[in-house]
Amino acid sequence: MKLGHASFFLLPALVLAACAETPMGPTAMVLPGPGKDYATFSQEQNFCRSQAASSVNGQAERQNHRALLGGLATTALGAGLGAAAGGGVGAGIGAGAGALGGTLGGGAYSNSRQGGIQQQYDNAYVQCMIAYKNVLPARNY
Repeated sequence: MKLGHASFFLLPALVLAACAETPMGPTAMVLPGPGKDYATFSQEQNFCRSQAASSVNGQAERQNHRALLGGLATTALGAGLGAAAGGGVGAGIGAGAGALGGTLGGGAYSNSRQGGIQQQYDNAYVQCMIAYKNVLPARNY
């Protein structure tokens, strides 16, 4: 298989791998408060996860749309520059280069936003759990 055909099939997988996602759960550990039974702690956990999820609701989709629009803009820019520099033949090459650059840049943008979305989710989760008198374990630095 030629490199061009292989990249045609691999590019969508790379683009999807770089998309921002809504967090599946917290990355912060919270422990039950003193004397709290597990059933109560579990109910509080479920409630706080739903609150954290609603605090970041739609953010991943918005970041992915921004990345997509950036990719489309660079494709159009690449086509325009290619057409201007190389006549009609350069437009295809410019569009391809713009699409590749936009895809990689948009994927990197979405991926970089993932950490911020996760941090906001974790903050909302931890705040909710602490409001229920649960505790964060001490960190050893």
